Amino acid sequence: MAKENKKGGFSVYWIYAILGVSLIAFQLFVSGDTHVSISSKKTLYALVEGHGIKKIEIVNQTSVDFYLNKEGVNFVNKQKGGDYETIKKAFKKQNPVKGKEIIFEIENIGDLGNFQRDLDDRKANYSIVTRVNYLSQILSYILPFGIIILIWIFVMRRMSGGGGGGGGSQIFNIGKSRAQVYDKGKSTNTTFKDVAGLAEAKIEIVEIVEFLKNPKKYTDIGAKIPKGALLVGPPGTGKTLLAKAVAGEAKVPFFSLSGSDFVEMFVGVGASRVRDLFKQAKEKAPSIIFIDEIDAIGRARGKNNGFNSNDERENTLNQLLTEMDGFGTNSGVIILAATNRADVLDSALMRAGRFDRQIYVDMPDLNERKEIFQVHLKPLKLVPNLDIDFLSKQTPGFSGADIANLCNEAALIAARNGKKKVEKQDFLDAVDRIIGGLEKKNKIISVEEKKAIAYHEAGHATISWLLEFAHPLVKVTIVPRGQSLGAAWYLPDERSITTTEQLLDQMCSALGGRAAEQLTFGKISTGALSDLEKVTKQAYAMVSIYGLNKKVGNVSYYDSQGRDSFTKPYSEDTARIIDQEVSALIEEQYKRALETLTTHQDKLILLADKLLKTEVIFKEDLEIIFGKRIWDKDQLLAESSEETIKPKPKRTAKKAIAAPDTTTDSSIDTSSETNE
Repeated sequence: MAKENKKGGFSVYWIYAILGVSLIAFQLFVSGDTHVSISSKKTLYALVEGHGIKKIEIVNQTSVDFYLNKEGVNFVNKQKGGDYETIKKAFKKQNPVKGKEIIFEIENIGDLGNFQRDLDDRKANYSIVTRVNYLSQILSYILPFGIIILIWIFVMRRMSGGGGGGGGSQIFNIGKSRAQVYDKGKSTNTTFKDVAGLAEAKIEIVEIVEFLKNPKKYTDIGAKIPKGALLVGPPGTGKTLLAKAVAGEAKVPFFSLSGSDFVEMFVGVGASRVRDLFKQAKEKAPSIIFIDEIDAIGRARGKNNGFNSNDERENTLNQLLTEMDGFGTNSGVIILAATNRADVLDSALMRAGRFDRQIYVDMPDLNERKEIFQVHLKPLKLVPNLDIDFLSKQTPGFSGADIANLCNEAALIAARNGKKKVEKQDFLDAVDRIIGGLEKKNKIISVEEKKAIAYHEAGHATISWLLEFAHPLVKVTIVPRGQSLGAAWYLPDERSITTTEQLLDQMCSALGGRAAEQLTFGKISTGALSDLEKVTKQAYAMVSIYGLNKKVGNVSYYDSQGRDSFTKPYSEDTARIIDQEVSALIEEQYKRALETLTTHQDKLILLADKLLKTEVIFKEDLEIIFGKRIWDKDQLLAESSEETIKPKPKRTAKKAIAAPDTTTDSSIDTSSETNE
């Protein structure tokens, strides 16, 4: 480390300092004589009359220098006051006879003609000289340019990132790559052991690392390593984590940067950084380049050309395409990239030869969630025999990042409550906190509003309990959370595809809240906004995307590439038919919800009254009012089984999963429930 500091200690600013000191020293040598200024010409005239002047020089016709002889020194010593005291002080500092002569000067002599006449009258010998201070003149020309250059250097260093690199080299580094390099033993602390789940994605990533470690195993049979691998998937599923594991496992140089690192305000900088990145990677080959959020520069070209006739981002993408698989070769350089917007990437970037593999990193399933929990529970102090299977079942639709956040929230809740270890209830409270938001028990709600909210949530719970394909209820609350005034938690089935009947039951369940208000109070409120938003999106998807409507037919107008953002891919007549079918579909399910609630209105009232009293009800409360849910597959299997099976832990209070169904404006994402 000491050697590195010595090498990097020199800076160009030392040169500037040396030049400045040299100029000062030169100035001192040039003006080596001692100058003493006096204020009055009368003092000079008196010395002339007393024969005390050795030499007089009129300098540049504006000032006068004179030297004293011995008589002048004796004359001054006899005088008192005025300039004579100044001359005496100069004598004390330096003897004008034995040492270097003292130059006395009068800076302003007034009119030159009158001054010369006065000297001639006193018969004084004088000479007229011209002196030029070359250093001052040179500095007067150079100094303004020097200041401008220093300002320019400062501005360019700031715009090019400053900091790294010494010697002012940052001026020319604006086109250099900003990739973080892991080389020569430097790596992340993440390995493949830290990546839970993602079994299929991990196999292909591990194979790339294995090829770099042992290429002979593959080349002996003629195989070639893929040039690139693109990690695609929803946010939080572990794409960047896989790349970190590669950086931790690979024994080759690893270049890591973001797609936005190529973007700059100057024209051509992005393309220059791409060239520099691949140049460094080739020099250190075999190596790996990882570009996170590649959609920042990889968006499809040719869109909206009228708005961006000379798009810097497209120039950067063109250079990236050329470097990845252009006329030149990139042997030994493997490119990894990650994005959650693969649909907007340019087709030339996605083709084989650039990204040979597209690895889809999906939301974790039940077993993968269990593995992820095991990773994130390691640093926590847990109660003995914590049921991880139960936690993984209660978190469908959670990504790896969501599970990490859930574990941390549970630990925070336990610490807030003064516990020494994290319990099962803390995890359930954490799920409630993440999905529904923070409880607002002090929020002011009138009695009428509270009753409307209770019947609204009871309507959701009743419909979901009575319909076969509606999601099973876990918990209902009318305690305000976040932006919602009430919420219902469901445990959705983990489906790969969804049928028409399942979608219709879900729509009917979502409309159950408004139907309950209409049935009970004879009027409706704005509390069903999020329900209507979800139902409308679902209905339009059924008619125009999934082809589940008889009148529109087996047609899908879904544009996965987003190319028809300004135009509709169907006529006005078709648009009218779609609107009519969507409206009819929603009204049909609303009528169905009303009929179902009318049939079971007595039980709806019992459920709403209980909700008003306790503010929170659970699955067990619905079983008391409605009886066992006949559509509960687990319950039917348990009752029909003749074998003695160890019972599962009974579901306790505060269970919560998935996104809540609320009575406020908060939107609900149903993408995990449908196969888009």
